[in-house]
Amino acid sequence: MKPPPFSYHRGRSPEHAAGLLRELGPRARVLAGGQSLLPMLNLRLAEPAHLVDLGPIPDLGFVRRERDRLVVGATARQSAVEHSADVRALVPLLAEAVEHVAHPPIRHRGTVVGSIAHASAVAELPCAALALDARLTLLSTDGVRTVDAEEFFTGPFATVARSDEIVAQVEFPVAGPGTGQAWSEFSLRRGNFPVAGAAVSLTVADGRIVDVSIAVCGVADRPVRARAAEQVLRGAVADEETVERAAAATTSGLAPRAHGDLAAHILPVSAAPVPGWAYRASVARAQVRRAVTTALTRAGGTR
Repeated sequence: MKPPPFSYHRGRSPEHAAGLLRELGPRARVLAGGQSLLPMLNLRLAEPAHLVDLGPIPDLGFVRRERDRLVVGATARQSAVEHSADVRALVPLLAEAVEHVAHPPIRHRGTVVGSIAHASAVAELPCAALALDARLTLLSTDGVRTVDAEEFFTGPFATVARSDEIVAQVEFPVAGPGTGQAWSEFSLRRGNFPVAGAAVSLTVADGRIVDVSIAVCGVADRPVRARAAEQVLRGAVADEETVERAAAATTSGLAPRAHGDLAAHILPVSAAPVPGWAYRASVARAQVRRAVTTALTRAGGTR
């Protein structure tokens, strides 16, 4: 299929691109890597009148450490993050999650920030950003504001970003001593969106889990924190029984929508059968179990 007609605009600087968004109005969309937006155009799931391309803007493809944060610019390719030794050392969860995004040709064009800003409820990178307590910098002609990942996602493909704002960069905290991180997902085939996935970051000291963050995707209309599972783990002895109780609590407080399977409203059109919510919840619990176990091993805690 071909996309609907639109006008193409090349950004010359972040400020120029923000000015274009303000001038062109709410029917303008930002184009970074295009690996999420262009399929939606082809399927008529989005029909913007204007695309503002960030690709020509120099110096937005950075991946760098700034004190205790790893900062990823708006046009940094997923493959650059995937293969970065610094990312693997500083924020291993981000590097591991990127590996599961689609296929290598997609990751060579797709951007980390673009995937997070796209806000798919079943994608890896929004879920990882939530678990990592990432911070997003939004730029407009009014200035710059910073939003925590937990406040950023509001629904399927919906965020607090205004139509005239650009997500200029995302900051991830650097993992400290005793911290283990892991990503786990199950998909119908490699490269597909996961049925459910889990992102875990935890810190162990003296055999106890002193801090933990867990996010899951595929079981709600956005990535969500598994607060009940976190509560089970925080301060507990890092053993197998604790992990099992945390996994069982993963979907506590979540429920399917009354009008049917959630996935039908958040997944792209596919010929593959769409699992029901109860199955997704079961898969999510299994992924939390696996990710927590792996994170504990990497943190040096008791498995």
